[in-house]
Amino acid sequence: MSITVEKHFCGGTLVDVALFSEAKGCGMEMTSESQMKKPCCKDEVEVIQGQDELKVTSFKELDLEKQQILLAYVYTYASLFVSLPKEIIPHRDYVPPNLVTDIHVLDQVFLI
Repeated sequence: MSITVEKHFCGGTLVDVALFSEAKGCGMEMTSESQMKKPCCKDEVEVIQGQDELKVTSFKELDLEKQQILLAYVYTYASLFVSLPKEIIPHRDYVPPNLVTDIHVLDQVFLI
């Protein structure tokens, strides 16, 4: 995988940097060179080459120390997802009694 970095400079000042796309201009670009003798804007494109071939190693090709580290990492990572026991709700099936009258209004006791 390779990466393309485009930079847009205007008068020696960095205006925009873009990865994988085209850098936006500052709006000072001139279409005809007769209007300006020396342009103040310039674009730089930097291509960073990546690795083409990947080396794939199996678990058996690793030495004993790396196998132990890998197994310990996998074991501790898998133990993070152990579920918690279900909570017991003792009053889940409780049904309150039917109210015939509102006692607070009947006794005229109110919280202020």
